[in-house]
Amino acid sequence: MSKRFNLREFQQGVLDRLQARAAGDAKRVSTLGVQVGSELWLVEMSDISEVLSPPPLTRVPLTKPWYCGVANVRGNLYSIVDLGVYTGGAAIPQEGQSRVLLVGQKFAFNAGLLVSRVLGLRNSADWPSSEQDGKVTLKDDDGQAWHKLEMADLLQQPEFLQIGA
Repeated sequence: MSKRFNLREFQQGVLDRLQARAAGDAKRVSTLGVQVGSELWLVEMSDISEVLSPPPLTRVPLTKPWYCGVANVRGNLYSIVDLGVYTGGAAIPQEGQSRVLLVGQKFAFNAGLLVSRVLGLRNSADWPSSEQDGKVTLKDDDGQAWHKLEMADLLQQPEFLQIGA
């Protein structure tokens, strides 16, 4: 059986090499800033495969409040989680500027995270950081706190894996 070729990873690798060659030692910005309720979060671009408007959802009965339902995205089923409710905040309306971040294929996990809005790429390499209870918080140049979303850690949390109420 032939090895599966991932075009997205190949393109990202080529882009990384071209940018590294063009910029010398300069680091590439690969962190996406998102807003979840009133909190600011940073997500590594390599941890997500796509950002899209909230797709139509099929509700699943007897699930936890943060579980929005199942969405069909180009023939693939994804579990959609309201990151606001999951992190202890208010529910995110599935309209307007809200977006769904699809978990990257490298995790082999069909899930999407509902966020309030996408704020664009952020270069957080020089931001001071602190760690408390295993959670990393960074401060930008304006003093605003940004939480770092560790996708691998999130996907391994037992609570995240148990959607049943």
